[in-house]
Amino acid sequence: MTLKQKPDYSLTPFFELSRDLLCIASFEGYFKRVNPAACEVLGYTEEELLSRPITYFQHPDDKEITRRTREPILQGKPLTNFENRYITKEGKVAWLAWTSVPLNESRLIYAIAKNVTAKKQYEAERNKLLSELSKNNRQLKQLNYTTSHDLRSPVSNLISIFSLMDTSEITNEETREFIDLLQRSALSLKETLDKHVDGLNTQDAHLIKLDEVSIMGVIDRIRLTLDSLIKDSGTSFQIDLGSFEMVKFSPRYLESIFLNLISNSIKYAHPDRNPIITIKTEMADGTKKLRFSDNGIGFDSEKERDRIFGLNQTFHQNKDSKGIGLYLVHNHLTSMGGNITVESKVDAGTTFTLVFRE
Repeated sequence: MTLKQKPDYSLTPFFELSRDLLCIASFEGYFKRVNPAACEVLGYTEEELLSRPITYFQHPDDKEITRRTREPILQGKPLTNFENRYITKEGKVAWLAWTSVPLNESRLIYAIAKNVTAKKQYEAERNKLLSELSKNNRQLKQLNYTTSHDLRSPVSNLISIFSLMDTSEITNEETREFIDLLQRSALSLKETLDKHVDGLNTQDAHLIKLDEVSIMGVIDRIRLTLDSLIKDSGTSFQIDLGSFEMVKFSPRYLESIFLNLISNSIKYAHPDRNPIITIKTEMADGTKKLRFSDNGIGFDSEKERDRIFGLNQTFHQNKDSKGIGLYLVHNHLTSMGGNITVESKVDAGTTFTLVFRE
């Protein structure tokens, strides 16, 4: 009778065949072991990767933020969702998204990285396109305003001239008919220009479908969308919708607002504490207000107040910051007749106050 052979559960195939970058690094900043995927992505041999400090392979602009982010790891705190750039042997940029777990007793760091270069390139192209479209839209809208305004002035002057004319002295009936036709045409043109300018102020709102939207329903959908990011970052929510739970708004716009605010709170979380997001509704003099707060790294909102909601305005060195999220939040609210303000201090978190028009 022979004993049943024990299955081979070696982790070696897992390490060798993984398409993600797997590595073991020392607290001193050297790779101790890397898998073939790491060699393939970075273009170096295993011997080359092990013989040089890890900082040698990092993008020069990312070395300082990587050093600061690495400090909590050396104190035993795991790292999740950190992205930085490496330079391949061919001189190309590779974006890597890291999850790292320290083992203090052996002074080793076990890390896995996903190659997100293609995603970053797509995001860069998308953000560039969005920026160009926004710029072109503003220019076209400004051209419409300018053209309408500039045309209204001479038309108004023309109407004034007609009002001053004494047509009773004109005996030719055909001439009087021509003058009357010109006057009616001028008045019609002025009315058309007035309607056009009014339409520029309201056309965006008219095209947007408004519904009674459940705030909690939107939050739940966004939390489901960001489920992995929320769990990995240890984000918790404190939600109080006691003052009101529904708001008349564009569902698509409200989802975009919460998506940007929640993802920003996680992206700019303080390295020494897990993100806590507080969402609370309030009624003030019949006005619906929603306060959205976090305990993140914050910024000097008093110093930056003139450019907080501007396009392409950033306040941190995070390479993923494009200055588009808050621009969209502000644009969504103001296009619906609402408003948004912000209060923030460095290392003390940020509070946004959203005011809804009913």
